Amino acid sequence: MAGVDVAMVERLASPAGWSLLQALPEYDESTALQLQTRLREHGLDPELLAAAMGQARLRARAREKFGEFARGMLFTSDGLEQSSRLPIAARHAGRFAGAGISLVHDLGCGLGSDAMAMAALGLQIHAVDADPVTAAMAAVNLRHWPDSSARCTRAEQVRLPTGPGAHTTGVWADPARRTTGVADARGRTRRVFSLDGITPSWNEVRGFAAQVPATGAKLSPAFPHAAIPAGTEAQWSSWHGEVLECAIWWGPLAETAGRTAAVCTEQSASVVTEASAADGADSEPLDSVDTMGDWLYEADRAVIRAGLTGALVAAVDGTELGPGTGYVTSWAAYELAWARRYRVRAAFPFSTKALGRWLREHGHDRVTIKKRGVSIEADVLRRQLKMTGHGRGGSEATVVLTRVGGRQVAVVVELA
Repeated sequence: MAGVDVAMVERLASPAGWSLLQALPEYDESTALQLQTRLREHGLDPELLAAAMGQARLRARAREKFGEFARGMLFTSDGLEQSSRLPIAARHAGRFAGAGISLVHDLGCGLGSDAMAMAALGLQIHAVDADPVTAAMAAVNLRHWPDSSARCTRAEQVRLPTGPGAHTTGVWADPARRTTGVADARGRTRRVFSLDGITPSWNEVRGFAAQVPATGAKLSPAFPHAAIPAGTEAQWSSWHGEVLECAIWWGPLAETAGRTAAVCTEQSASVVTEASAADGADSEPLDSVDTMGDWLYEADRAVIRAGLTGALVAAVDGTELGPGTGYVTSWAAYELAWARRYRVRAAFPFSTKALGRWLREHGHDRVTIKKRGVSIEADVLRRQLKMTGHGRGGSEATVVLTRVGGRQVAVVVELA
């Protein structure tokens, strides 16, 4: 966060600074300037007040990830964006606790969301981060657990245990996937997608695992399947359909070797494995849109990223429309926590003219376009169909654009 250094973090964490933070009302952009001006007129230090208002703004954003816990934390903008949301962090922590680990070295702890979840389960955490401000904030966020700490140092400089002591010790590595000093159009630090660009490096992360058997690493959802180390579990996790990460788990932390997908919501977490995908993995894709079943299923994106659409094929006794699309058709209706089910209303080879005619004949003047495996631009197609979202008394249709038998097809569906 601009203008905040370690000294300001210390001021925010002091009794006076913390009292100010807790006394601020829920952040409202429309009244923030007026509130800040009024508090300055009451004699509050301008720099401390500006920092506190910045924290109030970030806390309001953080509630979506951390709920009420956000009111007890400090944030940076980049740190908040990169933090594991609370339910996912709890799943990470559960792996270490379930494996009998008592001490975890959190290497690249960020703001400490994973460290907090682990400490809450009774684990002792030694957390480090290379950024001084981030490390200082993580130390504040860990203050409720006196056996745990955060300090500023590079992950590569931490001395990890060897010998018998390593068996009750774990490592959680969250390599930096941002380019320091390089921002995108929205002012956020630009992401790094290559394994060669993360810090600590992928080779160093594997070195941690070679030294400490119970090692986990949080990596990009774009993690390549070919790079999965032998004997590990690579789990892609999603939250309400958004793929957040691929975590690699070594040794006793690996629950199921190979590729898995965790589909998570507040109510449930469903795990799909390679074993559940085996029966459908080698099935032939649909050869013609004319053989489309009554139902279309869309696998969760974590399942698709993990390459486990075969599990959906097997679960619904169906056929994938095209390799890698994640769309599966079936003649039977099934309820699955990790896939959406649609009723098929029509399916035909794609052409703008044919699709537009069908939509008009059925009284639609608005359209939601879902696409995978095609290069069609949704906004361009809406304009061509003269359905730009401005209703004229008709209804909205959902159209899936994908490929069947190497050809582009349109499938009109409704959510079941």
